[in-house]
Amino acid sequence: MWYIIFGITALLSIYGIWRLFEKAGEQGWKAIIPLYREYVMAQRTARPTWTVLLLLVPIVNVFVFYGIWFDFIKSFGKRRFWEHAAVVLVPFIILPVWGHDDQVKYLGAYNTAEFKKRYPYTKSFAREWADAIVFAVIAASLIRGFLIEAYMIPTGSMERSLLVGDFLFVSKLNYGPRIPITPLAFPFAHHTMPVTGGKAYSEWIQVPYKRLPGFQDIKRNDVVVFNYPMEADAPYNRPIDKRENYIKRLVGMPGDKVAMKNKRLLINGEPAFTNEDMQHGYLVFTDGSGLDQKQLIRKRYEATDSFTEPYLLHITPEESEDVKKWAHVEQVISFQNQNSAFPHIDKWDWTFDNFGPVVVPSKGWTVQLDSMTMPLYERAIRVYEGNTLEEKKDGFYINGARATSYTFQMNYYWMMGDNRDNSEDSRGWGFVPEDHIVGKALFVWLSWDKDGSFLSKIRWNRIFKGIK
Repeated sequence: MWYIIFGITALLSIYGIWRLFEKAGEQGWKAIIPLYREYVMAQRTARPTWTVLLLLVPIVNVFVFYGIWFDFIKSFGKRRFWEHAAVVLVPFIILPVWGHDDQVKYLGAYNTAEFKKRYPYTKSFAREWADAIVFAVIAASLIRGFLIEAYMIPTGSMERSLLVGDFLFVSKLNYGPRIPITPLAFPFAHHTMPVTGGKAYSEWIQVPYKRLPGFQDIKRNDVVVFNYPMEADAPYNRPIDKRENYIKRLVGMPGDKVAMKNKRLLINGEPAFTNEDMQHGYLVFTDGSGLDQKQLIRKRYEATDSFTEPYLLHITPEESEDVKKWAHVEQVISFQNQNSAFPHIDKWDWTFDNFGPVVVPSKGWTVQLDSMTMPLYERAIRVYEGNTLEEKKDGFYINGARATSYTFQMNYYWMMGDNRDNSEDSRGWGFVPEDHIVGKALFVWLSWDKDGSFLSKIRWNRIFKGIK
């Protein structure tokens, strides 16, 4: 449906420019050809024609494009703020109106001293501020959407690689910027409006997934920000790019076989990369005297439960050896994480510590549909790839047609937190589709310890620390 709406609005906009071209003494058909149209506009406004080449430069081209168009309508005497806003927001209305209005005439090349002397125009104080604010909002939105975005770590699922209170930059360029799927949104709000708590976006226009070229491929063990896949479901029902941002380590690539055996991650049957700061859960038993709470705070050891024995700490293997030496500690043992793992089938008895192997789907990979594969891939086929899927007495039906197999249209990934026993990740909800990938985590630019003393609130040793 949106294709039809877009097509109609585009034709109306082109028709309006066609009429304005004719008023400026140009042949109307020149309004149809992108780039050449802007070249003609630049000539008609005495703008340096070399600036048209900047339309080929991503991000910069947005500002150059509207600069050329604004100069063109200024040549018709349209210099007020609302007129410029109308060209951006409703060109399919305002351009045909001006094209048919006999009072709208071409006055001359806007970027000439003669024009500005003959048609003087002074911006009001309010207009100056309005232009500055609009420019700042557009520039910041483009940078945030296509180049780089700031992100704050809210939970401890990536400890100690990333700490709660770390502020980091996420690059959209590395893997290629994702074109906004939900373009109608309130600036700087992800999915919820501040104060009111309402939706900060409209689903009136939904653009199919498309990613611009990047300068590197996604690699195993990258720390990646992505949209949480489960928010496709009620009660959220959010579009892809408005789902909550999560950050995890990408451990499984398309086509990989992922498994956990006795807390050890295996990729294609081989032990996976282990980050030196990776944390695990440990149960701590004392002689009844309890744990030294001041020691926990001083050491910055994460405790899910530090008041009831056995105490559950999330620490590195080296730190577990340290805890064994504490006063009153009698035993420190590895925590066995019995949380049910994806796809949550009782007869499989998979847990966060023991599951798999699971084949991560890759684009073009064909899976046979049966009772063993359906629990693993049903959600990807139905929700992420947008098919109807039914099981009847005589087999499976995809989009109304009987099917014995399915060929995936996207790549998928397996994400896990470095804080293995305190992380909500693919072990709980399965695969992450490629259209959910936001960007690559680059470095920490600020780290704030809310539990630190006044002078140690900022973790100075983490500022500008790269993420690996």
